[in-house]
Amino acid sequence: MNCSIKRKDTPYIVAHRGTCGANIPCNSLASFEAAIRQGADAIELDVTKSKDGELFIFHPGMEFRFLKDVKTLKELTAKEIKELRLLNQDGVYTSYRIPTLYEALSLVKDRAYVNVDKFWTDPGAIGEVISSLGMKDQVIVKAYGDEKSIDAVEKYAPEYMFMAMLRKEDKLTATMKDRKINYIGVESLFDDDNDSIISDGYIRSMHEQGYLIWVNGIVYDERDVISAGHNDDISVSRDPELGWGWLMKKNPDFIQTDWVGALKNYMMTR
Repeated sequence: MNCSIKRKDTPYIVAHRGTCGANIPCNSLASFEAAIRQGADAIELDVTKSKDGELFIFHPGMEFRFLKDVKTLKELTAKEIKELRLLNQDGVYTSYRIPTLYEALSLVKDRAYVNVDKFWTDPGAIGEVISSLGMKDQVIVKAYGDEKSIDAVEKYAPEYMFMAMLRKEDKLTATMKDRKINYIGVESLFDDDNDSIISDGYIRSMHEQGYLIWVNGIVYDERDVISAGHNDDISVSRDPELGWGWLMKKNPDFIQTDWVGALKNYMMTR
């Protein structure tokens, strides 16, 4: 295992698509800068590709929500995409545009770790951009723990720090030592406090083996529970001890959040 990320006393704060809100759209350069200024240790961003093959930062399928456009980015040329402007939270057009992968990584270089979501959009081309900037030691790749996904990681991203997204229990780690993959740990997804993937014994065992644990405060879809209710919503609107506090007691290495400043402040004053 080749992992540049060292464990520390408090979890690394991961900014989900940067820090957005009000007039600043998610997955924009401004959202990444705001996240780092608020204390993010890592940035999660989404990659998609234009019709003519250029890589951009945008969540596929969200064109109507963030652009008022029914066309997908993969139907547009890079020139057309660069002329688009993103919407703010009220659905009003802003001056912010969709950044390229190169622009986003250049902004974050040597300032924060990066979780490149949708890596499978074009692993070869994405890898070339990362390598050109000398950022392999900053990038984390994640995928589900099924055989097809693991085979793809081994084929296209064997040198990148890789975390498996596992729900309820871990049936993967014991087999990863035989794979040519830079396996550094697990993103624990759970809908019950008693799931083994979030148990104290499991996390302690993973740490003893040198692996890292990632948990989530984000609520992407209320129908898809990934942290058993110990999330951002309850932390900022009710009691952070029920959300972030509960997660921190599990001693994870990363907490992904949409509320970077509030989580940072909570960690500092807790």
